[in-house]
Amino acid sequence: MYKKQMVFQKILCLFHLISGGLIFFYSLGIMTDLFDSLYSTMRKKDLTQTTVPGSYVYYEMQGFNQLFLKLAIGLILVALVLFLTNTNVRRKYYVGNYVAIVLNVVYGIGFSVWAHLQIEFYKAKFLQIDFAALKEHAETWDTLYTESTFWFDLHYFLFGIVLLLDVLLVVNLFWKRSLMKGERELIGKGKEAAA
Repeated sequence: MYKKQMVFQKILCLFHLISGGLIFFYSLGIMTDLFDSLYSTMRKKDLTQTTVPGSYVYYEMQGFNQLFLKLAIGLILVALVLFLTNTNVRRKYYVGNYVAIVLNVVYGIGFSVWAHLQIEFYKAKFLQIDFAALKEHAETWDTLYTESTFWFDLHYFLFGIVLLLDVLLVVNLFWKRSLMKGERELIGKGKEAAA
């Protein structure tokens, strides 16, 4: 039973790191379509004056995107703590392992909730763009025209993975604790039999 649990925790820690990398790449890509379609609508001196009403959302999202990128890097660093404490390979958990697990779960849930609220807010602002004017602008200047909310909606899938991995990390913790308890009981019985 220990063997299955050890393989599970190793895969789980690796997937935590991979999910952090996916969120990092997502933070780099979320603004791609917005740049390609909205940037050219801005006037250089007064950014609030645009040829397409509502396209200013591109500039409003800049601060969010910078923080989002930093928090995505934080997600990777927090996942690395699982490896620094040997949570991925340790047979018995010690205080550092518990701290690493709690840190990952709290950071993952907090980041997911914050990102969801922010992305939904900016998605609503994006949907307020005058798409008829944006289409006309795109045809005139040969720029990208999109009404797609794909990059906004992708966060459901990606942060769903983060939350699922957090739940599995907690499940793994309880599984590990029950195996450690069973092992202690067997050792205790062995000592009694030897005495």
